[in-house]
Amino acid sequence: MTKNPLRFDYFVVVALLTSAVALAGCKKRTETTGFQPEILPLSQQLTTFEAMPDSADNPMSPEKMALGRQLFFDERLSGDGSRSCYSCHVCEMGLTDGLAKSIGAFNKQLPRSSPTLWNIGYHKEFYWDGRSPSLEKQALAAWTGANMGAKADEIATKLNAIQGYRSQFQKVFGSDATPDNIVKAMAAFERTIISGDTAWDRYRAGDQSALSESAVRGWNVFQAIKCTNCHDGVLLTDQQYHNVGIGMDQKDPDVGRFRVTNNPEDTGAFKTPTLRDIARSAPYFHDGSTKTLEEALDIMLGGGRPNRYLDRKNLEQHNVLPDQRQALLDFLKSLDVDCKLTKPPLPDK
Repeated sequence: MTKNPLRFDYFVVVALLTSAVALAGCKKRTETTGFQPEILPLSQQLTTFEAMPDSADNPMSPEKMALGRQLFFDERLSGDGSRSCYSCHVCEMGLTDGLAKSIGAFNKQLPRSSPTLWNIGYHKEFYWDGRSPSLEKQALAAWTGANMGAKADEIATKLNAIQGYRSQFQKVFGSDATPDNIVKAMAAFERTIISGDTAWDRYRAGDQSALSESAVRGWNVFQAIKCTNCHDGVLLTDQQYHNVGIGMDQKDPDVGRFRVTNNPEDTGAFKTPTLRDIARSAPYFHDGSTKTLEEALDIMLGGGRPNRYLDRKNLEQHNVLPDQRQALLDFLKSLDVDCKLTKPPLPDK
């Protein structure tokens, strides 16, 4: 199994931009309009992450991220004007939407639950089945697909009619808004959605008071029963695909990764979700079929649900004691994130 390259022996401060540069950007007023984009500095938080690699095709800048933040929160990007990217990735729900299966634009039922966006910029493949190879391609697919139901060229035309947006696109990209640079701006913002300051992170960095005794015991049990086979490294995901049996008892099960690879071994396999903010991101698994964290934990302690393609290499039954089970839950709750995503001012003319 491929291991996560982001290991605990990297102690790097995630600081893609300095606050001095960002604050300087705050003073720059968009010409020809009274609209001033809100350009915020990235938090200088201690993490155990490697520095996020910059995209060769989409380099970061304070102005680009500020523009992407506006687009991420703007319902006018959807086909029916009812929803934004944030509608499916809400702070209070662990950056999911809290639904078993998401509802897209035009009230369309989607086939899977909404995955969290925490640390999404470190991922290499996207969606539950990994069918998208870049964050930009995923953003375009979600924007123009059932999630937001947008006709990309029409939305670009609408944005160019709003001078507060048009002037920003001219400044950031040297052109009017296009479908390509719209998704580049959104992806740039999404790369700033970083969780690296949970109680567990502070404990790992040396603050022994950050976790309760029960949570520390839970972290030790978590490692001892090899949950780290899949929930690996500081991202708490190996970014690999595993069949844990969810939904495989259905008449027509979702075959997951198989639709991407056509490899029978990938039947019913889905990407390992990060455990960051897991206590807030119910319901669980790709189909949202499990309502509580306790139930999800019991499924995994039971070795998943039996089926022909179950990942028996990484899953096995563990008969933990009641206090160990509670300790595991306390550890998982130590991964709660203090989400500070807020809607910025949006240009209206």
